[in-house]
Amino acid sequence: MIGLTGGIASGKSTVAQRLRALGAVVLDADLLAREAVKPHTPGWHKVQEAFPDVIRADGAIDRRLLGQIVFADPEKRRVLESIIHPEVLKMLVAEAARAEGEGRVVVAEVPLLYEVGWDGLMEQVWVVYVPYEVQLRRLMERSGVSQGDAERMIGSQMPLARKVELAHRVIDNSGPLEKTWEQVDALWKEFAG
Repeated sequence: MIGLTGGIASGKSTVAQRLRALGAVVLDADLLAREAVKPHTPGWHKVQEAFPDVIRADGAIDRRLLGQIVFADPEKRRVLESIIHPEVLKMLVAEAARAEGEGRVVVAEVPLLYEVGWDGLMEQVWVVYVPYEVQLRRLMERSGVSQGDAERMIGSQMPLARKVELAHRVIDNSGPLEKTWEQVDALWKEFAG
């Protein structure tokens, strides 16, 4: 299994789309995290208990409010992660085993791969890199957040430069998309044959 990671707004999902088009089974940890807290699941009940204010009248979690809470308070972020990460890991491992059993190449798109210590489960780790200024601008544009909020969100993760140091392969996503595709295609050919 390939671990695909990077920083927030570095372009992981863009790279994952390309890998999917090339034939990879891409398991998105963010999507699995949403499944882990669907209304009335065990994960949802734990979130409701820890963060009662984020449960909307329809039972759904107000993700924006929850994000504001956990990005502002590292202890609350740790509580949320202790609820979600074990659930996501169970789903990720089960789905990866199923796909690999079918002879497929699996890519686990995990934004916090190094932070949660799952890099040891991966055959290789590929990091999607952009310079800090690009990351900050993309996050502000994409999420409509202030520069201060964007800086806090980026600061809550391991520095992208450190992820680059730890990576088996680095995909530079700071230039034109065609250049990113060239790198992804070359890595896929090298890995998947």
